[in-house]
Amino acid sequence: MKDVVRIESLHVLGLMAIPPVGDSRPHFRALRELRDASGVEHLSMGMSEDFETAIEEGSTMVRVGRAIFGSRE
Repeated sequence: MKDVVRIESLHVLGLMAIPPVGDSRPHFRALRELRDASGVEHLSMGMSEDFETAIEEGSTMVRVGRAIFGSRE
């Protein structure tokens, strides 16, 4: 990887992304490729409306609060 930040006291366990509304698959795929190249373990991506796509693309954590609890409004 070209642009790598090295901090001795920081241990990164994973990556997280919230893509723009719309087709999230290309964004999830790109983050999975970055995770694979960097060697970190976790990939947190996907929310209530796109968690199935996120899981298909390799997410190990999803955020589905609205799907479980409903809207906050």
